Amino acid sequence: MDLRQLEYFVAVVEEGNYTRAAARLHVVQSAVSASIKRLERELGAQLLDRNSKRVLLTDAGAALLPRARVVLDSARDAADAVAEVHGGLRGTLRLGTMTSVELIDLPTLLGEYHRRHPGVLLQISAATSGSRGLVDALRERRLDLAFVALPGARPADVELTGLASSVLDLVVPADHPLAGRGSVAVTELAGLDFIDSPLGFGTRSVTDAAFTAAAVPRTVAIEIPDIATGAAYVRQGLGIAFLPRFVLGRAEGLARLTVTGVDLRWPLSLAVPTDRAPSGAARAMIALTRDFVRPQGAP
Repeated sequence: MDLRQLEYFVAVVEEGNYTRAAARLHVVQSAVSASIKRLERELGAQLLDRNSKRVLLTDAGAALLPRARVVLDSARDAADAVAEVHGGLRGTLRLGTMTSVELIDLPTLLGEYHRRHPGVLLQISAATSGSRGLVDALRERRLDLAFVALPGARPADVELTGLASSVLDLVVPADHPLAGRGSVAVTELAGLDFIDSPLGFGTRSVTDAAFTAAAVPRTVAIEIPDIATGAAYVRQGLGIAFLPRFVLGRAEGLARLTVTGVDLRWPLSLAVPTDRAPSGAARAMIALTRDFVRPQGAP
């Protein structure tokens, strides 16, 4: 049994598929399949059930998985320790982001990280399934860190460092009946058509929670995965929307209102999984982010 066999095994489990695991590892699928078969022969047990559309763990595989992860994490930590002594950090940092992260200057943050740690390969992926999808990717070890918007109680297996927040304003077309008002009560919005993000996205979680707390029904007529385009949809008269101020720009053809009686704060946080020790590359990103963006509540 060697580290590569364990790495291939864990990748197949996390991806649930040999093809995706091979793509993640940058090897051909036959190499992954052959490596796991050798591992099964050496251990004298079948580790994966290949009879389903999604590869599933057998009892033996389930027993091996946490121990394989511990071994791989230990090997990574050992390599990090040597790299820090001899020429700086090495390895790969898998960082997840939302589709719009304008509350902080992410390109500048990543540029500074790259200048300090040029030996680390940054893999940046934007979530197509929102902040909840990013948390799932952290749990499944497909990401090391993620920038997320998770209002309310945090997940038990994730540590959140608050970085910034924005209040969601109600945005309506300039010719809308509400356009001439500076504020509106949430109870006045029942029955109107809204444009919002899909379930699992941070903005959707904020607005759903606000309307639920106020016991006001709400209809989402259009779902869009990128809040940065929300203003354009509103401008076309397709509905009204709750949007953070940074996506509005000059807001031509739109009116912005404050909604009273609800909490519409949209928080941005750095999410770190608590079920494993972060790599050296991840620790460096955590430290730099906390220096780069003063956490909420810090003096």
